Amino acid sequence: MRWQAQTLDADDGALPGLTRAGLVRSVRTPEFDGITFHEVLCKSALNKMPESSALPFRWTINPMRGCSHACRYCFARGSHEYLGLDAGEDFDSEIVVKTNIAAVLRRELMRRSWQREAVALGTNTDPYQRAEGRYRLMPGIISALSDSGTPFSILTKGPLLRRDLPLLTEAARRVEVSVAVSIAILDPDLHHSLEPGTPEPRARLELVRALADAGFTVHVMAAPIIPCLTDSRAHLEALFAAIADAGATSAMAFPMHLRGPTRDWFLTWLGTEHPALMRRYRQLYARGANVTPLYRDWLRDRVNPLLTHHGLRATQGGTTPPTPRPTPIDTQLTLFG
Repeated sequence: MRWQAQTLDADDGALPGLTRAGLVRSVRTPEFDGITFHEVLCKSALNKMPESSALPFRWTINPMRGCSHACRYCFARGSHEYLGLDAGEDFDSEIVVKTNIAAVLRRELMRRSWQREAVALGTNTDPYQRAEGRYRLMPGIISALSDSGTPFSILTKGPLLRRDLPLLTEAARRVEVSVAVSIAILDPDLHHSLEPGTPEPRARLELVRALADAGFTVHVMAAPIIPCLTDSRAHLEALFAAIADAGATSAMAFPMHLRGPTRDWFLTWLGTEHPALMRRYRQLYARGANVTPLYRDWLRDRVNPLLTHHGLRATQGGTTPPTPRPTPIDTQLTLFG
């Protein structure tokens, strides 16, 4: 991937949060039309989750902030506001890259206080979004975790992970490595509308197959389920059949969660693309970020038999999403986007 004809934007006055984050330079390039990369030097790589988060891991690593996948429903959009950026178009096009993260991580993992607890990647924004092809942060991160004896997990929508399969295979001989792929939409038109910057679902299914062939037990995040758009029996049947055929062993499915600015961003899209559904959504999300218990139970009763039918083990969490909690700027939101 070329990184030519780049320009530097020296004026960061509109980005006060990035100044605090250690901004080195802002880069634009024709290969990523409409996207600006803000290269920063981070002070820490490991983010400790608050005890109240009730998540199955205590530590995360986020090589980037913001995500060019541009998923309309992304849980993590609110985290961009900590940087003085908006949770809509800025989240999709103003990408913060922690260029020194592998070196910082290696130093942190060498501390005597480090207990080699499991670390999760891909819980805020995707570590294998397109820019990883240029910045190549993940090989250094994987090597640092493996060398230190630290188990880790990766969640991604990016087939770019295949580049690092040899490294992950070697790491799995030394530590526990868990890999999950996010695939929630098969319909091409809906995919392009809801996830305009993501790789095609077929490419992600091929990633599942490649991981399975390499000997990994592959999990699929078949979520979020979008009410009235991806919750039909036909869509879910086709989705789980494709996931199982690709070699996945387990899947998690839960209804879409709409918190904070993500709610406005998604509903604006819905009002434009599917205005007839607005009344139904006001009913489903009348209580706030979560769907009504009635819909949640209905979806569970639809999903679980299909998972069983296709031989997919339901992973921890069932059809109930983790509840995201805002954290300070140096501790990223742990969200599935």
